Amino acid sequence: MSGNTDVIVIGGGYAGVMAANRLTQRADVTVTLINPRPAFVDRIRLHQFVGGTHEAVADYRKLLAEGVRLVVDTVTRIDASGRALTLASGDTVGYDYLVYAVGSATAAPRVPGAAEFAYPIAGLDEAQRLRSALDAAPASAPVTVVGAGPTGIETAAELAEQGRTVTLVCGGLLGPSLHPRGRRSVAGRLAALGVSVLDGPDTKVTEVTRAAVRLAGGRELPSTVTIWTAGFGVPDLAARSGLRTDALGRLLTDETLTSVDDGRIVAAGDSAAPSDLPFRMSCQAAVQLGPQAAETVLSRIAGERPASIDVGFVGTCISLGRRAGIFQLMGRDDTAKWFSLGGRPGAKIKELICWSIPRQLSYEARKPGARTWWTKDAKRGRLLGTELDQKRTTAERAA
Repeated sequence: MSGNTDVIVIGGGYAGVMAANRLTQRADVTVTLINPRPAFVDRIRLHQFVGGTHEAVADYRKLLAEGVRLVVDTVTRIDASGRALTLASGDTVGYDYLVYAVGSATAAPRVPGAAEFAYPIAGLDEAQRLRSALDAAPASAPVTVVGAGPTGIETAAELAEQGRTVTLVCGGLLGPSLHPRGRRSVAGRLAALGVSVLDGPDTKVTEVTRAAVRLAGGRELPSTVTIWTAGFGVPDLAARSGLRTDALGRLLTDETLTSVDDGRIVAAGDSAAPSDLPFRMSCQAAVQLGPQAAETVLSRIAGERPASIDVGFVGTCISLGRRAGIFQLMGRDDTAKWFSLGGRPGAKIKELICWSIPRQLSYEARKPGARTWWTKDAKRGRLLGTELDQKRTTAERAA
């Protein structure tokens, strides 16, 4: 391809920023990042923002390469055939290649009353509303956190450490992604903080009201502030634009992160579903997928065959207030191992990782493509082979 190439990145989260910075390796590529807000949201610190122990925004000027143009707007439609985007402002922007990195948000709760009376925490606007609600509530008011994944655990611990009366409603298992050894460590710390943990099948929430949470077992919990952390979804931009997605709305791609519908559209981060086997929605996956999405685009511009993605996991870090945390070792395929490190060492590892993420983004801005620091998951290839065999068998039986 001769001449200048216009690449637009939709979404300025971890994956989008990494992709935009990596794309600046070529001087003949013009990179535009479109994001709804002018500041970067450090989502892994939102529970701290709610608790008032840390800010969760950063200046894009510190994170983006000088060659990246930032447009503060929202994309409302992708015209794949015309290679154009419609923006909320009414503008239309053309592109040669598109990186789809719209991220994730709190999944729309299907529980009666949850949308009206519960506070999600996946985005900055949501976290700001929650923080205002907590500031307005008496210090002794009962707070209920629904969802016992990392976000729910961290939020419950953060607020309990400040003296709040917190109940964590698991709806099943506490920390389902943790090894039993790590789960016991988390449960012990939550107990020490005074968090009432309700787990098991009878703890599924059936209704949320202004002042209570009702559970499947018939129990009703008084709740002045109810926080909803159960599940993530993605924006429906791809589906609304006629592109194929998985059940959660993630863009379906091949193993190079290229849309199955359009070779000019590449996905990254939480909104990507490569081979319909997406990675866990996480910062850890996003900072790996962002650069690899950019490399796919750069390969196509150069007329080369893009490489398949290679993503691996190391561990899960969960803060348990400011004085404790847990580092749960994970296999490269994101399965929990027996080893975990808790207490103050766990807190220090968690804080080190939170501190390092913006620095990884800014390093990529200064030296795009200089290093690849992620681990590799050798099992994914075998898993893909198994999935393909199963699909072939199903197709043959249907025929």
